[in-house]
Amino acid sequence: MTDRKPRTIAEWVTFGIASSILSAIAGLVIYVWASERHEPPAISIEQTQEIRQTQGKFYVPFAVTNTGGETVESLQVIAELRVNNQIVEAGDQQIDFLSKDEKEEGAFVFQRDPRLGELTVRVTGYKIP
Repeated sequence: MTDRKPRTIAEWVTFGIASSILSAIAGLVIYVWASERHEPPAISIEQTQEIRQTQGKFYVPFAVTNTGGETVESLQVIAELRVNNQIVEAGDQQIDFLSKDEKEEGAFVFQRDPRLGELTVRVTGYKIP
């Protein structure tokens, strides 16, 4: 049998610091888990900048934000341009993943000037993972 030397002060201090760090991390994980919001997703969409024209095309920038509590995936956004109550152009985009309080930006590209008609940009659906 080998005799063990008593622990040094440096070893005890190191053990105390490591234990404190581990306890703090475990406490934070438990706090985040307990205080997490369990709300359904709430998706908002807005036009972020003015429509711009470049090389004969019209760019309509937008931003989608998930202000709810749950993450969504496969978020579908469509844009429709109506002139005289007829849809003359339409586009759709899919955002793969949008977690809570996350914002994703994009733009729709039109051949016709959207300012000369009625432009609608909206979210049509999503999946909950």
